[in-house]
Amino acid sequence: MMQPPFPVRPFTTGDAAALGITRKRLRLAVDQGLVRRVFTGAFVRADVPDSTELRAQAAALVMSEHSVLCDRTAAWIHGIDVLRYAELDVIPPLETYVLRGHDPTDRHNCQGGTRDLLPEDWQEIGGVRVTTPLRTALDLACKLPRRQAMAALDAFAHEHGVSVAELRRLLVRYFRRRGVVQARELVPLTDGRIESARESWVNLEIHDRGLPAPEPQYWVLVDGVPTYRVDFAYPHARVIVEYDGEEFHSKPEKKAADEKRREWLRRNGWRVIVVTKENFDDGPTPSWIIELRGYLGV
Repeated sequence: MMQPPFPVRPFTTGDAAALGITRKRLRLAVDQGLVRRVFTGAFVRADVPDSTELRAQAAALVMSEHSVLCDRTAAWIHGIDVLRYAELDVIPPLETYVLRGHDPTDRHNCQGGTRDLLPEDWQEIGGVRVTTPLRTALDLACKLPRRQAMAALDAFAHEHGVSVAELRRLLVRYFRRRGVVQARELVPLTDGRIESARESWVNLEIHDRGLPAPEPQYWVLVDGVPTYRVDFAYPHARVIVEYDGEEFHSKPEKKAADEKRREWLRRNGWRVIVVTKENFDDGPTPSWIIELRGYLGV
């Protein structure tokens, strides 16, 4: 007897049961990589491409009709990943808040409470309410630890065009909210040219040490042609700061290309500082900050 196929759209265990798909078969399909779990209780076939709409459709299956997806879940829906590494191997709970006048959800896989949101604070994606990129960015600026909050702001500026001016206008409504002091400090530092979370960390560390702000994503010219793009540069001092992430820069071919590029830069008068994740815990004053301070003469 031919077994019923898994739906193309996101589905729940109840939807699967209605189609004659047992829990045992569903668990086996997940273990075999034929089906992926989007949220706790929400699944989709593994061959269905990921998208903002698909994530929202999956969320709609397991949340209250009066809820709005907020914070880190909203960021994930918008394509901004702010989950901690320890959470990547598990399915995190939905972070949802209900509009004032409705009872918060008591589902075990949902977190949140009640939050005052204006209609302009959320949008509908795939049939579910999600806080806008602007609102989500500012909520995370208040809620996340400092480095992660800075990375979230830069990511929303880079991916969704959220501007410092827009953030400042919305920030007025956050008077006395927990975390607003942090948000007020970080919003002016937001820069959409920064392309990764750890680059945001580098830029924030430079700011915190009282050093001049570098130029992000700077193009070095070769014979007048933009040839080498670097993470950060001080053009007048001819100093470059780059972050090497192990997931990308550890590849042999990429590592060789980096070394060749940096060798050319050094031969042509640039001083290059390379930062890795280990450097963020390099004593009270990281060694690369001491090196940068010396190069800049400040």
